[in-house]
Formats: sequence, C-alpha cells, structure tokens
Amino acid sequence: MRAIRGEILYFTGDPAGGSADALRHFADGLLIVRDGRVAEAGPAEALLAKLPADARIEDRRGRLIVPGFVDTHIHFAQTDIIASPGGQLLEWLARYTWPAERRFADPDHAAAVAGFFCDELLRNGTTTAAVFPTVHRVSVEALFGAALQRRMRVIAGKVLMDRNCPDFLRESAEDGDAGSRALIARWHGRDRLQYAVTPRFAATSTPQQMRLAGRLLAEHPGIHLQSHLAENRAEVAWIRELYPEARSYLDVYERFGQLGPRSVFAHCVWLDDTDRGRMAATGAAMSFCPTSNLFLGSGLFDLAQADAAGVRVGIGTDVGAGTSFSMLQTLGEAYKVLQLNGQSLSAERAFYLATLGGARSLYLDDRIGTFLPGREADFVVLDTAATPLLARRSAACGTLAERLFVLMMLGDDRAVAETWVMGEPAWRRP
Repeated sequence: MRAIRGEILYFTGDPAGGSADALRHFADGLLIVRDGRVAEAGPAEALLAKLPADARIEDRRGRLIVPGFVDTHIHFAQTDIIASPGGQLLEWLARYTWPAERRFADPDHAAAVAGFFCDELLRNGTTTAAVFPTVHRVSVEALFGAALQRRMRVIAGKVLMDRNCPDFLRESAEDGDAGSRALIARWHGRDRLQYAVTPRFAATSTPQQMRLAGRLLAEHPGIHLQSHLAENRAEVAWIRELYPEARSYLDVYERFGQLGPRSVFAHCVWLDDTDRGRMAATGAAMSFCPTSNLFLGSGLFDLAQADAAGVRVGIGTDVGAGTSFSMLQTLGEAYKVLQLNGQSLSAERAFYLATLGGARSLYLDDRIGTFLPGREADFVVLDTAATPLLARRSAACGTLAERLFVLMMLGDDRAVAETWVMGEPAWRRP
C-alpha cells in the first residue's frame, strides 16, 4: 500500500453535463493505492486516520495530482519527422511519412524509436495511448515490447495498406490479415496491451482489405479499430472518387463493418450531421487532434456539433504531424481551435477530455481515467510553478478553474514533475 498526499483532481463525468459531482477536487487530498489500483481518494484529514501506523506516505503537497493523460491518436513511427515543414496532408505523407516508415522494417531501428517514444509519453504525463506503428510486424512487436516493459496501457496494431502507397509499404490484403491475426494471438490482452485493427485510411485499402479488417474486428470481441476520417478536404474528395457508391467518407467504414464500440477515428473535421449521428448511434469515437489540424491546415474540429450528436470525444496529439507530445500544450491548442470556430473550451472540460473523456472514447473508463476505487493507479504529479512565468501567473489565480486554464495555456513537459504507472513511479523530473 502507498498513499500520495497533495492537491487531487479527477472526474466522474463530463463537467459540461452540469452535474455537480462530475468534478472532484481536494485541495489537501490523499490518494491511497493498493496493489497498483486506487483504493480510495478523498480529503487527507479523513483518510489519514484510516492508514496503519507504518503506512508509507508520499508527500506532494503544493503539487496537483490528476489521472494519467490518455492520448487517443498518435504515430510512434513519426517521432523522427515531427516539425517537418511544408505541405498539407497528402503531400506531407508522400514527402515525410512514407520514407520514415520504410525504416521500420529494421528491428533495431523500430526498437530504438519505440523505447524513446514510450519514455517521451511518460515524460509528458501520458500513461495510455492509441498508437499507429507501420505495416511491419516488427514495428508492432517493438512498440508492444517497450510498453510492456514500462507497464503502460497501449492500444496498437499493424497498419494495413494494399494500395495507393509506395511498393515498399504495400502488402496484399491477405498478408495484412494473416499478420494481424498473428499479432492479436501474441499480444492482445497481455498485461495492459490491447490490439487495434488499423487500416490507415480508406484510400490506402482496397475493398477486399476493408472487408477483412471488418471481419477481424467482428471475430475478436474486445479488440479495437483505429483509422483516419475526414481530415482534409482533398482527402475527402479522393475517397469520394474511390468509393462512389458510399454516401460519405464515414459510410465507407460502416459498409465494411468497422463502426462500433472501441472504434476510434482521428480528426473528423469534414463531417455532416448524418455522419455524427451514425457515430453516436454505433458508439464510435472521435479523436480531436488540434495541433496536427493546424499544422497541416486541415480545418477546425467542431466540438459543439459532436456534443450535440452525443459522440464520444477524446484528445490526440497526432505526433508527428502533431507538434507536441504534451497533452497540456495540445489542450491549449484545442482551446484556440474552438475559439476560431466560435466555441469555447473550459479548463475543466479540457482536463476531462484528456483523462476520463479519453478513457471513455476507448471504452476503458472502467479501468483508467479517474480515481474511483478499483481503477488502475496511473497518475501525473503536476508542478504549477515549473517555470517563472507559470509560477507568477498561477500565484495570481483565485479559482481552480483559472489555475487549470493557466496550466493548459502556459504548461508543457516542464510542468510534469512525476508520472506514475500502476501505483509505481515511472518517470521523475531530474
């Protein structure tokens, strides 16, 4: 058993729903962990009396303790091309992504990047991520191996592409299916790892590959599906040419049995109300990726329309078109995107989306994203005085909401003092 004392914040629901109980905050709180899981979280004064005399108490007073961040869309194979300039989506793929992903046929390269990638997530307070590797089985093996070593919760799967990509990244639909099945058998459900069927996007998969991907999802209850959807207007037009029989880009995925619980689609910028209604009805989720949408000039995500339709929404950094591993920085950019769209994002809602909201998008809220009893004890210790400006501005704040807003606008990896995984320290700031 361990107990961590500090300012504690977590969510039991979406604060935008108006429930007074959705946000729980204890200025002087205690998080009690047993066997890697939350036993209790609440006011320190009440809970300290329950502890045995020899209980180990980690004193983090003056720091803010929140559940580990949940990144619902990120590419580990694009770590080395982050901040590569020029071009919108389709040009960026050809110029940077394909050459970078080619290197992941090499197991040593894949392992080196996977280790760096997982450490970078932890350094930024991210403990759960839905991740795109490459078409190469060794890239998936490397990522799962690195995550397993660190006990992180990672959802990933071999990328499926059998057309409209370079020959060195293309494989047959049948080979992609066979490779996915082998990886599911080896990795899905191993410790905290989960498999995701991963068609890159409808343009790079033939109808046959899309059929096989839908069949994989149907035949393996509990696995996920991840892909890209309606990111860029030129991409949407291309999908219309490739699948003229479909009502919309989203309809392509639905025709092949890929919409449902545990399906998460990145971007979702250029959708209509019918699309959003189908996502809500089937239980599919959106990953809002603000930094990459701005960087590639893709468009502005419409959170208000997603909320009105009742769609699950999480936050994705989308590295490498996304420009930061930091969920704090990503939340700050999400606020700006919504401002441009005539909407507002409260700090409370932002931190919900980065924690419990992300967990709900991935259908993992029974395990992560909050400090309710029995949940896995992944959490981040945040330092609101990590930089001189952050310290000065935070000191002038009068409310929790204001402090959270300042943290997400001025904070970055430097504000992450510690990251804990399953009740044990996984990273500490030197």
